[in-house]
Amino acid sequence: MRRSTTRPTGTHRALAVGASLAAAAILAAGCSDSSGEAGGEVRTITSEQVAQADTSGTTIRLITHDSFNVTEGLLDQFTSETGITVEQVASGDAGEVVSKAILTAGEPEGDVLFGIDNTFLQRGLDAGLFEAYASPALADVPDEYELDAQHRVTPIDYGDVCVNYWKDGVAGGTPPASMDDLTKPEYAASFVTQDPETSSPGFAFLLATIAAYGEDGWEEYWQKLADGGVTVSSGWEDAYNGQFKAGGEGDKTLVTSYASSPVAEVLFSDPKVDTPPTGVVLDSCFRQIEFAGILAGTEHPEAAAKLIDFLLSDTFQADIPLNMFVSPVNSEVEVPAEYTQFTATPTRTLSLEPSEIEAKRADWTERWSQIVTR
Repeated sequence: MRRSTTRPTGTHRALAVGASLAAAAILAAGCSDSSGEAGGEVRTITSEQVAQADTSGTTIRLITHDSFNVTEGLLDQFTSETGITVEQVASGDAGEVVSKAILTAGEPEGDVLFGIDNTFLQRGLDAGLFEAYASPALADVPDEYELDAQHRVTPIDYGDVCVNYWKDGVAGGTPPASMDDLTKPEYAASFVTQDPETSSPGFAFLLATIAAYGEDGWEEYWQKLADGGVTVSSGWEDAYNGQFKAGGEGDKTLVTSYASSPVAEVLFSDPKVDTPPTGVVLDSCFRQIEFAGILAGTEHPEAAAKLIDFLLSDTFQADIPLNMFVSPVNSEVEVPAEYTQFTATPTRTLSLEPSEIEAKRADWTERWSQIVTR
């Protein structure tokens, strides 16, 4: 059995928020109002200020999740263009990054935060984490990715969490065609997904079921999965590289992963393959959008804004797909052919409003736990 080295990064990551950090984040978010201005009036940085500012010789800190990955030397190009030095600081998984930023809101440990996505966006906005900046480069970004009208965060990339299947081992040789099919016993018993309380893709799949079946139907859907024998793992690594057949040791033929996971299967296969051994259930996909924002209280707002501009530049955006296995939001960027060739295109992309996600997260995950892990 081939051992896959697939480990998608970027939004492709298992999310395990430390209990104390998560509790602190919830407390901090709970103490703020819903306007996103808990720390006071949001400061707006204008493009005119940025253009006029002399930022050469400035050093700024870019706070990221651990899965941030770019071509070596890419940030040095930004330094060459602007004279601004960037210190990139990995600060845990996406949930930890947001939680830590909330704990230091107003007195940030960095200048720009990269990695908050639409499942945590409202929490960050409610805590007043960001200053407003509308980058001129947003002209090349479709409106559908701009979820904050005040431009407190800037969309950088997006990806789709979808159910993947192992082509040669799926039940009866026929993959599930829909989310409904997953509840059939022959599929449910071969399906491993992740705990939504400890995993980003696991939570995204829970949200997909809520978006697809509504408040009146998602619990029944999960009851069918549970009755059918679905397996739950703590995170993506254990599910994909452990229990899923792509990992070489597991016996599960269905797993919650990403629309771009087949790309990684081809690029990192050993021995090499020309076509991915995995496919994607195309109507099971939840859209994750990843953002960057200027942290409120930064001493270098104009330099931070120039970094936001760079994150939307052709140079950075073209680097994203084969390093973080997600898609750039800049519609004018040429995406590598091997990425577009093997990334599945969903027949539908499911989504929920960030405010609804934040308001109901605890109730949804508690009810899920009662159904699936009882």
